[in-house]
This record gives sequence, structure tokens and C-alpha cells, in this order.
Amino acid sequence: MSIKAVLVGARGYVGTEIITILSSHPSVDLIAASSRELDGQEVKQYKKSKLFYQNLMVEDVVTLSPDLIILALPNGLAEAFVKSVDTQRADTTIIDLSADYRFDKGWHYGLPEIHEHKSSKRISNPGCYATAMQFCIAPVKELVNGRISCFGISGYSGAGTTPSDKNDLNLLKDNIMPYSLANHLHEKEVTHHLSLDIKFSPHVAEYFRGISLTSHIPLKESLQLEQLEDLYRMYYEGNSLVNIQKEPPQVTQVTGLYSALIGGLTLSESGTHLAINCVIDNLLKGAASQAVQNINLAFGLPQLEGLTVQ
Repeated sequence: MSIKAVLVGARGYVGTEIITILSSHPSVDLIAASSRELDGQEVKQYKKSKLFYQNLMVEDVVTLSPDLIILALPNGLAEAFVKSVDTQRADTTIIDLSADYRFDKGWHYGLPEIHEHKSSKRISNPGCYATAMQFCIAPVKELVNGRISCFGISGYSGAGTTPSDKNDLNLLKDNIMPYSLANHLHEKEVTHHLSLDIKFSPHVAEYFRGISLTSHIPLKESLQLEQLEDLYRMYYEGNSLVNIQKEPPQVTQVTGLYSALIGGLTLSESGTHLAINCVIDNLLKGAASQAVQNINLAFGLPQLEGLTVQ
């Protein structure tokens, strides 16, 4: 199978990771990579063929007649491409990595280890923090009793390439910067998809990539730690990209990896309050490699094709 793909938003950190993965994917061939700033430059990390960045307009993307369009754009920019494809090439599969369609019932929300895959040509990739939160919470969803509190720290790559306080290394030096402490979009995303009361506080630090996310989860009944450890292992059994350990995981354990690592399960003395931590690479399992999992599923390929389990 040869799937012709166009990537829109190729300059960013996530776009670059997608190109790198597709460069060795046996079934997906990148026929165009769109970037206004890099127009005309060679896509050096793509090894299958000689490829140059192009500044593609909406109509240009449709004219290329791709099987797959990957949108790696900032929030709010996907609609024009989606509308054009819907009216002119409705059979084309779209993977959107922005938040634009994560609440749309007409789109499949693609977190494969938690939400059952549904055949769809419109797939919304989850947010990075939202991915880590759901990995912490989903196995005990039916046991939750009340509001869940989540605290997350991300490397500054999560703020993207557009200059801001959140990726200003001078401001971040020896610092952790809180932001959007209420009503963060990923808080709404997890609340929507798990139907639970979630509160989330994000922070950004001076390292480049990776997320550490701690969730505090109130439980309906008193449980033993061993029961919970078994529950998490059973829930993720057969998912090679989700690993569990006893110790609190470190961001450095997943840097550059496609997998999530869960650990540090701790119970209160009463056994009714669970604290748990998850770490992921925000650019990979939080974005690019998760998108490739969704591409594989959309085209009936093995879920991990092109993703070597590291």
C-alpha cells in the first residue's frame, strides 16, 4: 500500500517529528510539506525522495489529490482546509493535530489505548497534556468520587515556535512558569471525553521536551495499592506503548520515545485518595507518533507500523 500524504504546518516542532517518522514509514509517502517560512528549502529529514517545502494554499492541497492530509497547524486554522476537502474530496482522510475538532461528534477522537477506534476519515488527535491526564485517570474512571486535580509541567517546545513568554529561555532560566491556571483547553478536553470533573494547572519549564503530569484522584471506596497496580496493568495489557513502573517516572525516561510511562502510584492512609504520575514526550506520544498510530488505524494498517517500539 502506498498512501499519498500532504503535511500542512511542516515547520513546527510537531511537523518536523511527523516528517522524520514518515521518512521510514513503509506505507505512507509524503508528497508535499507546506511551510510559508521554509518555502523552496529542501526537507532534509525526509529520506525517501527529494522533497522541498512549499507554501501551499487551501486549493493547492486539494489539487494534489492526496489520500491523507495531516494538519499540524495552530488552533483555529484547520477549518478552511477541512471545508475545502469536505466539498471537493470528501473521501480524503484528515488527521488534525489542533484542538479544533476534539469536541466535534462528527470526528473520531484518536487516543487508541483508551478510546475504541471507529472507522472515520476525520480524526482529531488529542492534546499532549490531555493524553497524559487520560492515561492516569481512565483505568479508574468508574471508581472516581469527586473532582480530580491534575498538575502538569511541560518543556518549552509545547509552546510552539512562535515567540512568547512560554518559550523565552531568558524568562524560563532557573524557573517554572504557571499559565492558564483555570479553564485550560485540555482540562475541558478531558472533562468532555471522560465525563468527569477535572481541574488542571499547567506549567512550563526551561527544558525542551517532555511532560510530567500528576493526578490526584478521589476514590469511592478504600483500596489497597496492589489492587490498583493490578488494575492499571490489566487495563493497559497488550498496549506496548504504555508502560507501568512502581517508582515515579522521570521525563528523561521517555525523551525521544513513542511510549508513555506511568508510575508512582501512592494511596492516602484511608485508601480513598490516589496520586499517580505519567510522563510522555509531548512532541511524540503527545502529538506526532500518536497521529501516526491514528493514520495506521484509519488505513487498516498495524497500529504501530512505522513506529519501532523502543
